[in-house]
Amino acid sequence: MKQLNRQNHASKRYPTKIMQFGEGNFLRAFIDWQINHLNKESGLNAGISIIRPIDYDALPLLNTQDGLYTTLVRGIDESGEATEQVDIIECVNEEIPVYKEFDKYMALAECETLNVIFSNTTEAGIEFIDTDKLGDAPAKAFPGKLTQWLYKRFNHFNGSADAGLMIIPCELIDYNGEKLKEIVMQYCQLWQLDEQFIAWINDSNHFCSTLVDRIVTGFPRSEHDALQTKLGYLDNFMVTSEYFHFFVIQGPKELEDVLCLKTPV
Repeated sequence: MKQLNRQNHASKRYPTKIMQFGEGNFLRAFIDWQINHLNKESGLNAGISIIRPIDYDALPLLNTQDGLYTTLVRGIDESGEATEQVDIIECVNEEIPVYKEFDKYMALAECETLNVIFSNTTEAGIEFIDTDKLGDAPAKAFPGKLTQWLYKRFNHFNGSADAGLMIIPCELIDYNGEKLKEIVMQYCQLWQLDEQFIAWINDSNHFCSTLVDRIVTGFPRSEHDALQTKLGYLDNFMVTSEYFHFFVIQGPKELEDVLCLKTPV
């Protein structure tokens, strides 16, 4: 059997419009699965650059399969029979390990098409570490890394309002968007960043609080070999989940257009 990658599987490349902090099973079976469907059904046309936010080598990068992987969504249909929906997720363009490729991560701040950030760094990830420095490569805390990146973007685009983003955390804490923004502002104060940057954060960026729900059962270890035989290709990044999913975003009206959330006529 051949390895799942873009050489062996005809797939579409999408322009990078989304940066995602976190490469774990939940985001890949929840956010990336939804983006994949929005690309195919609503014309979103969005590719994702995934940032691996912590320094570990336990799992290979998604780059080994050119960002492709399989989701298996399982449930019970209306007749009471077990059903399975299989998709090859094509929207992931790359995975960047921020501790090893910090410059590549920061270079994404110059991407004109990028307009959305998702994150799931666990509920402990939205934290303030007062020993983080602006010149660290990278800062230790996720909000510190985000502030470094936003400051680079602000300077590269000369504070243009058009360079602002929809920032959509999925960490399981109350009012996660408000909390993330609060900590970004703490870093602005800690690092004595200029008032124009703070105004740009407030006026040109939206930190959207969310509620998320889906049971993601993860890598199908006990079934892996059988599934690869059934599907006819090798895939080391399969992820399984239940069908039910629930995603509430508290954000501005224009988010509907940014993510193509309106139902096509």
